[in-house]
Amino acid sequence: MIYGYIRVSTDKQTVENQRYEINHFCEKQEILVNKWIEETISGAKNVEDRKLGKLLKKMKKGDILICSELSRLGRNLLMIMGILNECMNRDIQVWTIKDNYRLGSDINSKVLAFAFGLSAEIERNLISQRTKEALARKRAEGIVLGRPIGSKSSKTKLTGQEKKIQELLDKNVSYSAIGRILGVHRLTVSAFVKAEKPPIASL
Repeated sequence: MIYGYIRVSTDKQTVENQRYEINHFCEKQEILVNKWIEETISGAKNVEDRKLGKLLKKMKKGDILICSELSRLGRNLLMIMGILNECMNRDIQVWTIKDNYRLGSDINSKVLAFAFGLSAEIERNLISQRTKEALARKRAEGIVLGRPIGSKSSKTKLTGQEKKIQELLDKNVSYSAIGRILGVHRLTVSAFVKAEKPPIASL
């Protein structure tokens, strides 16, 4: 059996890209996916709590699991290696498209899988560490991070449009009409006019 596995972390992400990649790959290899498994869940969740865990339990020797990339299987080295180790011990193959891996039970597959997982984990840790160090440095320099609680941005959708708004108001154009012209709601125009300092001369 050939299984196509698709995972996204949020509903906003689309499964169609992954499905297209897998289908396109299978067409070139002249093979067919027998069953699709799709889920919307974080890769940090335990494998047992995901559809992938149930799939792995039912897969048999000689089966193939195809996914777009190894990171679809999990979020960290230990999780990915645990999944690959189980598959290899049971002679289940894992094929990835972007990474171009054909992982089976041979020693080369094990070494390759370990190297990939390790490098991905190190890269994530380095990015995280650099971010933390940069934030700590800014705090040490007295830089306030983020917008102060309760404060509002000085920029709005209409910032820079003051002259145009004034010209329209001088021609007795209504807030509703100005809103349509500038692509905002009439209340946005009204609030902007009242908040401007010096104020814009309203109708």
